[in-house]
Amino acid sequence: MFKTISKVAVTATLAALMVTGCTYKKEITSTSVSDDVVKEYNKVQTTKQHLEVARDKQEHVTSQNTLEATIASLATQMMQNKKMKTNKPVIITSFVRLDQFKKTTEFGRIVSESLINELSNRGFNIIEFRGQMAVSVNDQGEYFITRKTQRLKGKIPNTYVVVGTYSRQYGKVMLNARVIDNITGKIITSSRSTYNHGRMNDCILFKDCRPARTINIVKER
Repeated sequence: MFKTISKVAVTATLAALMVTGCTYKKEITSTSVSDDVVKEYNKVQTTKQHLEVARDKQEHVTSQNTLEATIASLATQMMQNKKMKTNKPVIITSFVRLDQFKKTTEFGRIVSESLINELSNRGFNIIEFRGQMAVSVNDQGEYFITRKTQRLKGKIPNTYVVVGTYSRQYGKVMLNARVIDNITGKIITSSRSTYNHGRMNDCILFKDCRPARTINIVKER
């Protein structure tokens, strides 16, 4: 992908720098450029090219201004890894807080539910493991999905498991997702995206705003 700069090109560049007034502790001529200098110059150029790719990826892939685009980015990055087989069952778990693996919010549940849609539409074999052994009915409606473990199947077949974390930062939320083989524990693929919501206070997004201050009204004496 990246081309190696030849010794001649390095010599020409160094010569041009000397013409423009740049000085070196030791004068470098077209015949005195060592292989070490050429190697170091090539390392710098390669690093610069990698940084340009990183900036381009951040701008167009891993940084989004809407939650929908953020979720689509996560799903797209996942499917780019050829090790992830589309015919193998996949279950998706709720995204959790980075500092508390056993705590989620409506935000984390929305991300995981939306990933079910994104990956299913891309042809992956998504399994709904929260399905009861039977449909339950009451006066308000009919239900099949539940979080009561006693109503769920006791075992899950050999599957991929999608897990994810989110971290709240000023004006944005960083999300990381990975697909794990539940038998071997091997990470099959991973993805990362940043949702730039731009809010000074994201408590509305996460529904954890402090209640409004109240005052008591009393009769004046």
